[in-house]
Amino acid sequence: DPCLAHPDRPPSPVNVTVTQLKANSATVSWDVPEGDVVIGYAILQQRQDGQMQRFIREVNTTTRACVLWDLAEDADYVIQVQSIGLYGESQASKRVHFRTLKETDRLPSNSSNQGDITMEGLDKDRQLQTGEIIIIVAVLLMWAAVIALFCRQYDIIKDNDSNNNKEKTKPSSEHSTPERPSGGLLRSKKKSPSVNIIEVAPVWGCAWSQPPAVHAEHGPAP
Repeated sequence: DPCLAHPDRPPSPVNVTVTQLKANSATVSWDVPEGDVVIGYAILQQRQDGQMQRFIREVNTTTRACVLWDLAEDADYVIQVQSIGLYGESQASKRVHFRTLKETDRLPSNSSNQGDITMEGLDKDRQLQTGEIIIIVAVLLMWAAVIALFCRQYDIIKDNDSNNNKEKTKPSSEHSTPERPSGGLLRSKKKSPSVNIIEVAPVWGCAWSQPPAVHAEHGPAP
């Protein structure tokens, strides 16, 4: 009864709700009236069949929620919340009933939203990883194409250099004449004709009406 509460103690918590129901856990939240100094909370948790009871107490905190762990699957529970003030504890709140889920059951709507957010985050991470892999593969392919193009250009330049060297080293005998010593043949020496002049003395006693003619004899040069 609120009338029986100590005047220095805080009032009982209000709006006690249970959310994020799962097979083995649930979240309890509540509100505290404004203007009261609250330094902690206490939660009484009990199974409906009376097989298990738990008391949770937390001080030096201003939180307004608590996660209940190690719950039985598909079981009924009852909870009550108390506020802890500077001069003691408040009266217990109204009893709140809830039932845990089965392992095969889906989460309720208020919990499924958080699951969807988590899945969306995972999907985004997977998309980022896929995009990074695609970028890395594209960069590797581009580098491979650049290296292949460079090797091809290098082979072409090398072939051109080897062809130029072969043309420079061809023998020049095909373009030489027999008179040039560069063609590998000796120049033949032509003998110029020589002229020997023989003088014939006049013979006395011969009747020549004219002086003797001069005969030129062609022969080899001395």
